Amino acid sequence: MTIWQALRRPRFLLSSWPWRGLAYLASGGVLGMVIAIVLFTIAITGAVLSLFVIGLAVLALLPLCGLVVGPIERWRLRLVDPVPVSSPHRPPSRPGAWAWFTHRYREPSTWREFACTLLLAVLGLADLIGLSIVLTSVGLLIGSPVIIAFSDRSEEVINLGPGWQVNSIGEALPVVPIGVLLAVVFAYLIAAWAGGRANLTRFLLAPRESELGERVVALTRSRARLVDAFQAERRRIERDLHDGAQQRLVALSVELGLARLDAPPGSDVARRVASAHEQAKLALAELRELIRGVHPQVLTDRGLAPAVTEVAGRAVVPVEVHVDVPRRLAPEIEAAAYFVVTEALTNVDRHSKATSATVRGGIHNGLLNVEILDDGVGGADPALGSGLVGLADRIAVVDGALTVVSPIGGPTLLRVEIPVR
Repeated sequence: MTIWQALRRPRFLLSSWPWRGLAYLASGGVLGMVIAIVLFTIAITGAVLSLFVIGLAVLALLPLCGLVVGPIERWRLRLVDPVPVSSPHRPPSRPGAWAWFTHRYREPSTWREFACTLLLAVLGLADLIGLSIVLTSVGLLIGSPVIIAFSDRSEEVINLGPGWQVNSIGEALPVVPIGVLLAVVFAYLIAAWAGGRANLTRFLLAPRESELGERVVALTRSRARLVDAFQAERRRIERDLHDGAQQRLVALSVELGLARLDAPPGSDVARRVASAHEQAKLALAELRELIRGVHPQVLTDRGLAPAVTEVAGRAVVPVEVHVDVPRRLAPEIEAAAYFVVTEALTNVDRHSKATSATVRGGIHNGLLNVEILDDGVGGADPALGSGLVGLADRIAVVDGALTVVSPIGGPTLLRVEIPVR
């Protein structure tokens, strides 16, 4: 809730919002006074030293003062507006102090922050003067009986304005309700003024749509590079396992098989060699499953349709495959679609109690569509740990969308749409 929303509530005066608005304006006034002194000092120093190069360097620091004030103002905004304002600045493309300075000078957000700094120096002082007058006036009106009671003066004690003097407690008591009424009015006015100041600050400091668009493009490119690097690393690991550890296990299994034939039948050596042979074959089978989970060779060599056909052939439930992808797609797209099918068929085997499943896939209107349908009991829920959240995250990496329709009693339909690049 912002201070503008709080102003419309009946219990506004009983809430913390009037004090938060007062704190926002008062802290802005103090900060504005400090900023005015700093800016004046920098400007005078630069002007005096302008005959030398160092003077120009000092003057060049003036616009960069907003880089210090901007984060402070974003933090102060939280007093009256809980919605955070993100920094519009982007890191420079090259390292070094000169690259940093030139990059900051070219950024429009740097100059908007400098404008916010100048406004704070002017309006902050105005806030401080206005708050001083308001608080002094209300304090005199409400506290006039106390002031007179503790005063030793017998003559005129309080001058509230032209022709309005209060000299006794009897004259001061009727003034107190006026002070209370003014305190209520000023509470609303101060909150409204604080809200207006906050809106102006947010307008100057919040990132523009063009800047947000540039950041989205940069993040998208960065994510694409990470996905490419991740897929390349998976393929490297798959090749190392396939050409290294798997080949050694195959050779070991062959050697143990030959040793098993040469060992005396029924001897302890024959039994131990036979046991080692079986363990080697189990390790080889597990390694092959691991390689398929990292990145199947058939996906790299032949593409999505043959890879889906292979994984469907290993499923416990009979799976009918209709995948028609006439051309090779980007490796990250093929990998995302393949692992979605793999995880979906694993869920079918483990949870669905289905008797059959169907996998369909094809390219339509620039989208790769993959559907997995089973005749199981339905009720698939991501919250139950069925892996659907992980699938959605994997598809989101390639800008795809995942849809699950799984009513109680079935059937369950999992549909994936991925833009084809």
